[in-house]
Amino acid sequence: MADVAATANKIIANMEKVLVGKRPQLVLSLVTYFSEGHLLLEDVPGVAKTMLARALARSIGGAFKRLQCTPDLLPTDITGVSVFNQKTAEFEFRPGPIFAQIVLADEINRTTPRTQSALLEAMAERRVTVDGNTYSLKPPFLVIATQNPIDHEGTFPLPEAQLDRFLARLSLGYPTLEEEGKMLERLQRVHPIDELTPVVPAADVLACQQAVREIYLDDKVRQYILEIVKATREHDDVALGGSPRASIALFRASQAMAAINNRTFVLPDDVKRLAQAVLAHRLILKPESRLRRVSAGNVVNEILMEARVPVLKSQGDGEEFMP
Repeated sequence: MADVAATANKIIANMEKVLVGKRPQLVLSLVTYFSEGHLLLEDVPGVAKTMLARALARSIGGAFKRLQCTPDLLPTDITGVSVFNQKTAEFEFRPGPIFAQIVLADEINRTTPRTQSALLEAMAERRVTVDGNTYSLKPPFLVIATQNPIDHEGTFPLPEAQLDRFLARLSLGYPTLEEEGKMLERLQRVHPIDELTPVVPAADVLACQQAVREIYLDDKVRQYILEIVKATREHDDVALGGSPRASIALFRASQAMAAINNRTFVLPDDVKRLAQAVLAHRLILKPESRLRRVSAGNVVNEILMEARVPVLKSQGDGEEFMP
């Protein structure tokens, strides 16, 4: 797993030239990418959600497209459209921005459900169907969507089916006073994103995605994952718990976390670190629980505290990214 860890180190170090003090979030974004999942960034404006996507795309030299989601955005604005060519007397397909390797759907909850659903096939199956023809998307493919959790006026909340398509949800949060001072210092002459260059080719990301699948998962850890997801379905405050897709997402993400930390096996700690980011956005709470100000994050934390953590034999030490 040294190659996966080395690739992750290069990408993270490069992205940290732009994003100050966000190492845990950068690790989680790479976990999502190496797990072949998609990422939902939910935070207030101005905390570098878009910058994270741009920095990641520049670090791997991949094709990057940004969708500014608005109520008048059409599905064909995402997938592309067939245009009649008068010279050849035939229709020609002009691909939309979804055909990039990293696609940023900015403020995804401001576009209509019809347009939101245009992302579903691409996110789940890595292909797009237009006018009866199916087109494959170039790997490694990643959708990063952002939304503002504060301002809900004129928005269309993401349906459960689409939230479930995102492997992880995370927030960047405000920087500390010291980190914000470093940011201002770096921005004095030129924006660091303009000078960011690729540090690994996209082919290396594909290799990492394949290597992640080979990470060993003990039966006890696998059972630990299943018990956590099952507990979300039986919790008193939850109306709808995690689906089997949630189990798969936590399984794959744990493998990626182990690989990034230069290990060939998954630890229960990997599962605990990722449970909040992978599971919280998939839970639908009961109305009475929401009135009592119970959050999905509280539910996940309670489940993790009550779940019995398996004990594994020592298999060596690896470098850890996250505290």
